[in-house]
Amino acid sequence: MTAKKEKEEGANLLVPLDWYLKSAIHIGTKYKDKSVEAFIYKTKQQGIKILDVQKIDERLKIAGKFLAQYAPQDILIVCRRETGYKAVKKAASITGMKRITGRYLPGILTNPAYEGFFEPKLIVVCDPWPDRQVIKDARLCNIPIVALVGSSNSLENVDYAIPCNNKSKKSLPLVFWILGREYLKNRGLIKKDEDYTYKLEDFTDEDL
Repeated sequence: MTAKKEKEEGANLLVPLDWYLKSAIHIGTKYKDKSVEAFIYKTKQQGIKILDVQKIDERLKIAGKFLAQYAPQDILIVCRRETGYKAVKKAASITGMKRITGRYLPGILTNPAYEGFFEPKLIVVCDPWPDRQVIKDARLCNIPIVALVGSSNSLENVDYAIPCNNKSKKSLPLVFWILGREYLKNRGLIKKDEDYTYKLEDFTDEDL
């Protein structure tokens, strides 16, 4: 890709194209689930699936607007994958959303007698496979699910998918840094990108 074409393609992205590429947000696995085929740009010689950066960016933009329709206390972010803990905690802290990092206990959404019972109106999961129990419970309660999905994930029971590398300790911080900014902006809590004072390093221990 020429420098000129790269500049043109990155002009309307939420973050510089270089941020996406350095975070490996577009790197999938060797396995491809048919339900996410539309998000895959190409397959490398080794069999690794490459996600479409333009579609990642587009879906993040839409997700930011969709999430902003809900009050923060009505949104629950769930992350069983350890590489996403810090990013999820920071995103929840700056937006006011609820979060569960680590093991999700069955009954939190379905058993009113449970001490930690909670009734969110929207759930965000970092990976539909390790977070499958909360998806199962959300379905019983008719709670919509927004999910970060990699090339190997199924979209079954997912209402809105954000394609990305949902395993990496570099890509997950970037995803939640973006979602945090877009949520605050679309809620009218900040007027422009420059008003978002949080650094990407606040979401990760890794330098991009």
